[in-house]
Amino acid sequence: MTAFRTLDDAGSLQGKRVLLRVDLNVPMEGERVTDATRIERIVPTIREIADGGGRVVLLAHFGRPKGKPVAADSLRQVVATLSDHLGRPVAFAEDCIGEAASSAVSALKDGDVLLLENTRFHAGEEKNEAGFVADLAANGDVFVNEAFSAAHRAHASTEGLAHVLPAYAGRLMQAELDALTKGLEAPSRPVIALVGGAKVSSKIDLLQNLVAKVDMLVIGGGMANTFLHAQGKAVGKSLCEKDLAETALRILDAAASAKCRIILPVDAVVASAFKANAAHETVSVDAVSETGMILDAGPASVAEIDAAIDEAATLVWNGPLGAFELTPFDAATVAAARHAAERTRAGKLVSVAGGGDTVAALNHAGVADDFSYVSTAGGAFLEWLEGKVLPGVEALRVRG
Repeated sequence: MTAFRTLDDAGSLQGKRVLLRVDLNVPMEGERVTDATRIERIVPTIREIADGGGRVVLLAHFGRPKGKPVAADSLRQVVATLSDHLGRPVAFAEDCIGEAASSAVSALKDGDVLLLENTRFHAGEEKNEAGFVADLAANGDVFVNEAFSAAHRAHASTEGLAHVLPAYAGRLMQAELDALTKGLEAPSRPVIALVGGAKVSSKIDLLQNLVAKVDMLVIGGGMANTFLHAQGKAVGKSLCEKDLAETALRILDAAASAKCRIILPVDAVVASAFKANAAHETVSVDAVSETGMILDAGPASVAEIDAAIDEAATLVWNGPLGAFELTPFDAATVAAARHAAERTRAGKLVSVAGGGDTVAALNHAGVADDFSYVSTAGGAFLEWLEGKVLPGVEALRVRG
């Protein structure tokens, strides 16, 4: 990890006001946090800075308030959960700039932790306005970005601050960048990518980028049906974007030119209805009936995927292989995930996964902890896979 400035480069933070951008956009039911994963992941960096005598000033967004205060999007509601996981008190300021923020920051002692109100309560945040950046920076001596999940946005608190204060990646950001580097930028080869999900239309850029970078590409989920259709196979009533057949063929041609092996389903689990435990059968992809609906890859497809994973040194995974939320159409996703986890545990595979459905699928399979790295970053992870520049990351890059 020499490409980016990290906390290892920051020196002593004793007595310094550290503006720490974190992701606290956690799911809520009423005033209760229902999934504290994002909070748990930022705790080590907060503790490291605080234990080193830094004065931690947390910046975060919540919801989509569109540049004005919205009571339902106040970060006050996460303070108690954050404090519980941190094991120390967390102060709260009613604003992220101005008198409320400066007074709260001035009251901090070494090792204290303060959460400022939602940065998106100000229009200058998403517009990355210089004046708003300056107002935020007035309360800090150092900027640390721990929110890879927001790094694809050039906002004031994710990108702007990195240009006006000494800026570093926090430990979670560092781990994410390290994993992504091992996944695609400087991977051990061969590299296999597994891309699933419902629609080709949402992942055209992703597929086009991957075929130029990986050695093998597994295409699964509903999007595989579009490729099967493009190859002249009947897909019955399956989810299929038939208008993207030409796009699918262009991607297959690009893969052939790049010597990237495409792995599509050879058999499928077909049902007559999209519901759990619907009557189903496993058939060749050449034998899907007019009324059939492909809801999962079949065992022969899984065997081919597993064999490809066995050949690989690196796996990048985004999206499920079938309708994993419906039993028994989770079988292919679970089987392939467990096989990848087994190879990872054996030290034979670097496995990097990310995306909302992916995280849910790996948790469902019980193997999320066995992968080398599982990103919770969502959109930022997808944009990285697509080969796009992430402003919040680029701002931390070491320049030669």
